[in-house]
Amino acid sequence: MSAAPGAPSAGDSVVSAPLIELRGITKTYGQGATAFQALKGVDLSIAAGDFVAIMGPSGSGKSTAMNTLGCLDTPSSGEYLFRGVPVQALSRDERARLRRRYFGFVFQGFHLLARTTARENVELPLVYRGEPRAQRHAAAQRALEAVGLAAWADHTPAELSGGQQQRVAIARAIVTEPQVLLADEPTGNLDSQRSHEIMELIQRLNRDYGITVLMVTHEHDIAAYAHRIVHFRDGVVEQEQHNGTAVAAQERG
Repeated sequence: MSAAPGAPSAGDSVVSAPLIELRGITKTYGQGATAFQALKGVDLSIAAGDFVAIMGPSGSGKSTAMNTLGCLDTPSSGEYLFRGVPVQALSRDERARLRRRYFGFVFQGFHLLARTTARENVELPLVYRGEPRAQRHAAAQRALEAVGLAAWADHTPAELSGGQQQRVAIARAIVTEPQVLLADEPTGNLDSQRSHEIMELIQRLNRDYGITVLMVTHEHDIAAYAHRIVHFRDGVVEQEQHNGTAVAAQERG
């Protein structure tokens, strides 16, 4: 698997020009007396190659912000720029193409097809793109190799541990060589040891392949793998901090 297009390669510093910018983003659900404002003017800048953990209590707006960043939801007002392009001005189909081309998603649930092999699960995004079978097969094998599961390509999810299933889900997310990996509680279904193994993998993908990582988590030891931690509360960014423990986390063994 090659470094993501336009992203820094291993050894490069994080570039200063923002890959992603949120400017005064709001999101309101419902109307009138039942309206709920989930986001109340969020400003956030993310550089290519960054690794950002998003934290906050339930109802703080972190999941809504994540859905907005991943083009799964649209803001009520404000501006979302991706590589300088105003995302809110794109049509539904254009946002879908942006999502398929530049974003990979990892969720708490693995969402693997039970009766298909690891390789076939990883190939799915390429099937939707209409890629030829031989190219899908080769790309899936590279992605499985990147997550340390090349030897398990022909195994079904039932033959894999929880940690291995999440690795397959990560391989599926990176098989399209996205610029951005959005991870929503990626260790939520794993025990402590498997959680740290998955985080070391995600950290390596960020470091070695230059993939920008945006991760929602409520666990401080998981957030410790990120370069930067953004705290949400009541629909706004309450605090941002650079994570001085991230280097130590990289070296955890």
